[in-house]
Amino acid sequence: MEITLLLIKKIVSLFIVMFLGVLMVKLKLVKSTDSKVISMVVLYLMTPCVILNAYQVEYSVEVRNGLLLAALASVIAYGLWFVMIAILKKPLKLDAIEQCSVLYTNACNLIIPIVTSVLGAEMIIYSTAFLSVQTVLMFSHCRIVFSGEPKIDWKKILTNINLICVFVGALLFAFQVKLPNLVVDTMSSTGACIGPVSMVVIGMIIGGMNFKKMFSYNRAWLVTFLRLIVFPLAMLAVLKFSPLYTLLSNGQQILLVTFLSCTAPCASTVTQMAQIYGRDYDYAGAINVITTLLSIISMPLMVMLYQL
Repeated sequence: MEITLLLIKKIVSLFIVMFLGVLMVKLKLVKSTDSKVISMVVLYLMTPCVILNAYQVEYSVEVRNGLLLAALASVIAYGLWFVMIAILKKPLKLDAIEQCSVLYTNACNLIIPIVTSVLGAEMIIYSTAFLSVQTVLMFSHCRIVFSGEPKIDWKKILTNINLICVFVGALLFAFQVKLPNLVVDTMSSTGACIGPVSMVVIGMIIGGMNFKKMFSYNRAWLVTFLRLIVFPLAMLAVLKFSPLYTLLSNGQQILLVTFLSCTAPCASTVTQMAQIYGRDYDYAGAINVITTLLSIISMPLMVMLYQL
């Protein structure tokens, strides 16, 4: 229950920052389109700092095994979700945007600050496992679904800044290469801003949206229900009724990090890909905003169920 209360407190604080972003746009202090510049700062500066800093820990068999457990759980989550999509897409008539919005979560910008505040900075390293699995799938499966071309863009995958940082960080961790204290402190203070800045970006995007049009997409509510309730519950059932958490002494806490990523709202990258490949960008954006707004209720609920 204590973790749930801490989670609620952190989510509420992040959402307050998000609404300040909305207010800035409504007061015409900034334009909604200005969010693209800030997004680049988050993607190419803050996120790498967070990931690299997460791997600046002492090497131990316990941490290594924890990473392997988190990676295993992440693969299981996506294996399960792909089966569910295969079963549901025809009867529910899920199009490309809807399928990818259900599958891919905001596992970085929202989850990392939550994990830091609720579980501790030392647990961030385990969140990189889910992030790595999802990144590979987004630039392979998600791209194929949107483009209709059955070709994996390995260049996009291998040059993805998040994957590069995970790879470099893992090497530093494995060989115990410690960066200078000044560098680590700089990365720590820069990465600490990722949560509030990311929520300001989301708020700026929301501030520029047509709310009447956004809430007119009736099927967005179905997608939101699947993303925030059905798919997290399916993974929760796996975690509850499988022996995964018994594999390590701190397995329950490590798997909570992975489960938090499973409960997150739709990934904003889905909206970006919809724009790139000529899909309904407004619809994808509406799903992203609605799932983000309602996750303030759904995420604490899921974590509470996980702890029962």
